[in-house]
Amino acid sequence: PPGSTLFPYTTLFRSLFAFKKVQYCVSLKISIIYLVSSLFLLANNLFASHVTVVDGDTIKLGDVKIRFNGIDAPEINQTCVASEGKVSCGKISKDILLTKVTNNKISCTDEGKDFYGRVLGECFVNGESLSRYLVREGFAFAYRKYSDKFILDEEYAKSNRLGMWSMKFQFPWDYRKSNN
Repeated sequence: PPGSTLFPYTTLFRSLFAFKKVQYCVSLKISIIYLVSSLFLLANNLFASHVTVVDGDTIKLGDVKIRFNGIDAPEINQTCVASEGKVSCGKISKDILLTKVTNNKISCTDEGKDFYGRVLGECFVNGESLSRYLVREGFAFAYRKYSDKFILDEEYAKSNRLGMWSMKFQFPWDYRKSNN
């Protein structure tokens, strides 16, 4: 009580206790915010070590089929004409992707679903976008109908005559139209 010799210490103790209590509440709030944001990131990203390559722009992580958003690779049975003759550019594109993902951990964003119910996303190996890699190396194309994200990568591949840009080919969307 006021007038007591313990009053200043009692007040100091209460102030310190109140400060510790506020500090604890702030730490708890920060921890909760961190947890919620981590769960949000996990909910919007897919991680897996078991990967199946379906074709040059589609993989399966476990049971989830993921179509790379913003790119289009040749169909699996599509051929191109290289200097040595006809080649299976669809299988080449798939094999390039398979080589890139083999023995690596994949992470993918979930950007919604396409008309066929596949997850649309962008997948990464060691922080590198597989979509950007495939387009920049000339084994897939920027799918301008849906995105402009990979146009500069496509222009790089085209100007350096990389991958399919060194061959005679039909764009995958034109190939599908003429073969369905």
